[in-house]
Amino acid sequence: MRLSNLADYAVITMSAAARHCGGGRVSASELAAETGLPHPTVQKLVSKLSTAGLLRSMRGAGGGLQLARPAAAITLADIIEAVEGPIALAACVEGDCALDHDCRVRPHWPAVNAALRGALAGIPLTQLAREVEPA
Repeated sequence: MRLSNLADYAVITMSAAARHCGGGRVSASELAAETGLPHPTVQKLVSKLSTAGLLRSMRGAGGGLQLARPAAAITLADIIEAVEGPIALAACVEGDCALDHDCRVRPHWPAVNAALRGALAGIPLTQLAREVEPA
């Protein structure tokens, strides 16, 4: 399993935004410069992350972006789902399977998906935003 580039970039963008917690608001341009991501990509992510309730945008003097809730209350699962939709390893769970009538594995996918989501939900944004010393 591999995250899409957009989901990976969303994690990078949210981590950068989390490092600004407690300080002033940050702009999409500042996030793009800080992360090295293209500005149009960051703008697209800001829109998706705002729609998902993870970022809040303020207009006017002193405006900008900030986390919509504390970094400790935002998880890796939240960020991935904001960009990718529900976490599911197999498309057949959503009824997209040619073997639907004969599949004996399909009933097990919800438990697998729940375990994966649970693991991702156990990683808070605070952990992702911490600077780690290179090994």
